[in-house]
Amino acid sequence: MAEAVILFAVRKIGVALGNEATSQAVSYFRKFVTQLTELQGSMGRIRRELRLMHEFLCRMDVRNRNNQTYEIWVEEVRVLVHGIEDIVDEYLHLIGQKLDTGWSTYLKKGIKGPNVVVSLNRIASLVKEAEVNLVHLFQAKDRWVLLPSDSNDNSSYIVERSQHLAATSCSISDEDLVGIDDYRRDLEKWLEDDEPAHLVIALLGMGGLGKTALAANIYRRAKEKFECHAWVSISQTYSRQGVLRNLIGKLFKDIEDVPTDIATMDITSLEEKLHLFLVEKKYLIVLDDVWSTEAFTDLSNALVHNDTGSRLVITTRDSEVAGLASKNYVVELKTLPSDKAMELFCKKAFRSDTDDKCLAKLNDISVEIVSKCKGLPLAIVSVGSLLFVREKTTEEWKRINDQLSWEIINNPRLDHVRNVLLLSFIYLPSYLKSCFLYCSLFPEDYPLKRKKLVRLWVAEGFIVEKGESTLEEVAEGYLKELVHRNMLQLVQKNSFGRIRRFKMHDIVRELAVDLCRRECFGITYEDGHHGRSLEENDERRLVIQKFHEDVGQSVLGVYRLRSIIVLDKSTPSSIILSSVLDNSRYMSVLELSGVPIETVPNASGNLFNLHHLGLRGSKVKFLPESIEKLSNLLTLDLSGSDIRCLPRGIVKLKKLRHLFAEKLHDATWRNFRCCTGVRFHKGLGNLTSLRTLQGLEAQEESIRHLGELRQLRSLRVWNVKGAYSGRLCTSLVKLQFLSNLYIVASNENEALQLEEMNPPPPNLQRLFLRGRLADDILQEESPLFHHAARRNLYELRLYWSQLEQDPLPSLSLLLNLTDLRLTNTYIGERLVFLSEWFPNLRILFLRDMPNLKWLVVQKDAMKKLQRLTLVNLKNMRDVPLGIQFLMPLKYLGFLEITKEFLELLQSSSIKDFRWQHSLRDSETSVDI
Repeated sequence: MAEAVILFAVRKIGVALGNEATSQAVSYFRKFVTQLTELQGSMGRIRRELRLMHEFLCRMDVRNRNNQTYEIWVEEVRVLVHGIEDIVDEYLHLIGQKLDTGWSTYLKKGIKGPNVVVSLNRIASLVKEAEVNLVHLFQAKDRWVLLPSDSNDNSSYIVERSQHLAATSCSISDEDLVGIDDYRRDLEKWLEDDEPAHLVIALLGMGGLGKTALAANIYRRAKEKFECHAWVSISQTYSRQGVLRNLIGKLFKDIEDVPTDIATMDITSLEEKLHLFLVEKKYLIVLDDVWSTEAFTDLSNALVHNDTGSRLVITTRDSEVAGLASKNYVVELKTLPSDKAMELFCKKAFRSDTDDKCLAKLNDISVEIVSKCKGLPLAIVSVGSLLFVREKTTEEWKRINDQLSWEIINNPRLDHVRNVLLLSFIYLPSYLKSCFLYCSLFPEDYPLKRKKLVRLWVAEGFIVEKGESTLEEVAEGYLKELVHRNMLQLVQKNSFGRIRRFKMHDIVRELAVDLCRRECFGITYEDGHHGRSLEENDERRLVIQKFHEDVGQSVLGVYRLRSIIVLDKSTPSSIILSSVLDNSRYMSVLELSGVPIETVPNASGNLFNLHHLGLRGSKVKFLPESIEKLSNLLTLDLSGSDIRCLPRGIVKLKKLRHLFAEKLHDATWRNFRCCTGVRFHKGLGNLTSLRTLQGLEAQEESIRHLGELRQLRSLRVWNVKGAYSGRLCTSLVKLQFLSNLYIVASNENEALQLEEMNPPPPNLQRLFLRGRLADDILQEESPLFHHAARRNLYELRLYWSQLEQDPLPSLSLLLNLTDLRLTNTYIGERLVFLSEWFPNLRILFLRDMPNLKWLVVQKDAMKKLQRLTLVNLKNMRDVPLGIQFLMPLKYLGFLEITKEFLELLQSSSIKDFRWQHSLRDSETSVDI
């Protein structure tokens, strides 16, 4: 992980030596060109040295994990590089100060104030010293650090470790395979059926789920039914030639003599030999633990795809690799349910002759231990085996339970668990390692949100732009990759398939937390337990999961701290803010959402390196004018605060990408004025880097300049008056990247006139309109149904539209719509969903339509619907006609209904399906 620290420093030096920074420095230090040139020369040499050091560290592998001398050397490298980063930040701060800070007087005279010159000389001296220390440190490695000698095969240890783990998994007996009957049934069927076509079958899942054990079990049962068979373990650093030779050796073994010259054959000759041998044979080949699509393609292309009933089975932790299997031939292994987990644990922890009294005595503590394994078979088997040799007493088992996290990290008997999961981390590309470890700083089972985590990754500097993709798009790609690699677990997607929430498996998190500790990546505080104080180490990140009185003392004096995230809303804001402002001048992330902060000190403007400031849900009413000095700020989150007008200087934050500043007054969103935005004085058009603006209180000045924010992706505009509609539409058509748009009228009788928004933003995916709509807005020629909208619009919410005509015929033109929510939208009596309408709709929400009496669903309408919610449709005369065509739904809710309507439901054709209801004027909700 030190390589990630080095890479970050290399990037930062690149910024310091870039054209913009160099131009500023030259203009500020015209009289001191010699000193400036020497300083920049030293920075350049340090950057070159660090790039070479980074490449060296990337080639080091797990063999050095317990090499104490090597780890000490790496720790010294990390401390030195962190110091270099601090120096570069100070330099950037020095040259980035604006003329209005008192420099203008000196510049006009062609001289510099003494403090500025002293600062330049001091930075130059520190850079020179760091350059010398860096060279000495690299020389010390050659003197003292003994590294593996086989430099031509730096990955051999990893390959051997992978193969050892695979061999161990293959040897697992049938009785240790619990909860896999359904998986085994599918696999046996696919291997034994008479389908002649060549099939690729994939077993997918995170490390430790038993993919290899299951594949080995099926392989042993089925291999004799094939003319030839072979099992080969793959690693990320596999040798293609080695795998081909291994395959030839195993396939030839039972049929003809293995060629004596395969050791000298090149890849082409090996592939030809393999192809000729397999061309007419029915074969079974297992490629175990395939890590990349490239590896699969390399090896698959060497095989014959004949029509003899051959089968190629792969096990993988990567969903992209599994995606290369034949259609519908993927088995995705899941963690064990609690009953199966307990069954497996008992098999390993107790002898078959253990008496019932002993089992009963240890049952409660066993349940607690098993729950911590979170259904991961490898962990359950390993912990069960550990307890098998321990005393069968409540006291002994409780002791193990209390220190289970420590046991997983340190006990040699659990080495198998660590190595399986550690390999997943080792095989991560370097650009993903920091992102992965960052997730472990949050508590167990913490539901991480995609959008917020992406913004934090960007603020931390983990993300670098690629081509024309934005930083956020690159970060989202990283997140997808971690999910595909099963390093993170998907919890929820939105209606059109994007990741919304995810978490980290607890066992994986324990190992990641240990890596964070070893690498000084970050530290967490929970119930006062944090392992060691920050003063003793070099951690850059602090996450306060649970406040404890010693947190303030630990933060004090830690000037290198870069990020503070507070999750405990009871944390005293004064302690955190005073400590940060007094000591942590390099702070880049300050996330204090939910903390009861009432004022933001004027000194906050001195945090020149701040990229993220989170004050969501605070009690702050005003921001200090000094906020304009935060020239590196990327995200400002004021949502839920009492700030309704932003300071004039906010428009000077040219790098600001995300601004959240709405105040929600009605959590149900049913009252028309349920939320308010913020006002700008002047200069909104200066914020040309903005991607997110939620939300803007409409004013003539701000609406006029809104179209200058060409990078906007998400926009919410509140209090739109009819007089603003034309200007608003003129601005909106200029926002070519806009994907999320929310427009709210000034009151329920104010019509939203959007006819001039033609064409609408071409990338618009989510559209929320709150206010009266003219019926002609839903005509086919309306901009709402422009060909781009028909193609891209996934989510549509209409509130208080009060339409007289049935909107469904027009809305059905939006073929890709996945989420449709209508509240007080239609004042008619009947809605009919015709056959083939809304083919991709997954969520339908209808609320507050007092005149609606009949709802009709024809067969084959909304064929993909998963959630249907009907709320406060108080004049409904009958159960929706045709609703049985939608069954079964994942969720069906009839909320705020009368007792009479409940009786209709209970006697209707859907009485046998599960649905939820609540009665009007009651908060009672019942599952049926």
